[in-house]
Amino acid sequence: MLRSIQLKDANVAEANAEGRQAQPAAALMPFAIEYRGVTRRFKNRQGKGEMTAVSDVSIGIKAGEFVSLIGPSGCGKSTLLNMGAGLYAPSEGQVTLAGKPVRGPSQQVAFMLQKDLLMPWRSIQKNVELGMQIRGRGKAERAEVAKALLARCHLKGFENHYPHQLSGGMRQRAALARTLAVEPDVLLMDEPFSALDAQTKMVLQQDLAQMLADEGKTALMITHDLAEAIALSDRVFVMSERPGTIIEEITVDLPHRDNPIERRKQAGMNEYVAHLMELLKVGRDDHLG
Repeated sequence: MLRSIQLKDANVAEANAEGRQAQPAAALMPFAIEYRGVTRRFKNRQGKGEMTAVSDVSIGIKAGEFVSLIGPSGCGKSTLLNMGAGLYAPSEGQVTLAGKPVRGPSQQVAFMLQKDLLMPWRSIQKNVELGMQIRGRGKAERAEVAKALLARCHLKGFENHYPHQLSGGMRQRAALARTLAVEPDVLLMDEPFSALDAQTKMVLQQDLAQMLADEGKTALMITHDLAEAIALSDRVFVMSERPGTIIEEITVDLPHRDNPIERRKQAGMNEYVAHLMELLKVGRDDHLG
């Protein structure tokens, strides 16, 4: 059954607060990551005036939840992730991690991008160890963690290979291992699988979903792949054209969040995708590109 909440004319924070009031005390814990009335403006390149990227965005994501952001290109999705990572501050509003304001980059947060950004002069294992090395963890501990994660990411035996020796899918597996190696509470992902072929993408989605479920990690992902958003997520937020606002929140009421291949087989899957297509006006002259 498709469940969605129209948010265009309502304050999301107020809706979240009402929901929390109805929950038992254990549910009153702060969100793992929360955007509270966030607006971000940038100066125009010519230096005259400002451009508003996102406007009055309020989203609360619970610990262990997987949430996707979809919307037209240029609507501010990456801006939200960058603010969540502490790369820059909101012009208005606040971003919090576990109830504490984000004032800069945090060790609680890890980023995963479309490009794997592996260092070509480091072996795959040494790439996975990089974040741990920066944080001062010992050599033996780094090696143990890296080898275990590479095995979980189906890269056992490739520890001493270099990035140019791996396929695109294998490189992205290594990037996932590197992301998880620093033990973040929150993963921010910007189209992490968009450069992969369809079959490889589904396999990596499966690995990601199972690992996040096993570890109880929180994830916020940007994607333009509507089926991917439904297959992986507990909830999906749909954004408007710039300045980006949240126009609808969809709760994915399907089983197997930890098994997206099985979720894709569910009868209701197509209904959710069709609804997203309608919201984004896919195939129409007024399509929200």
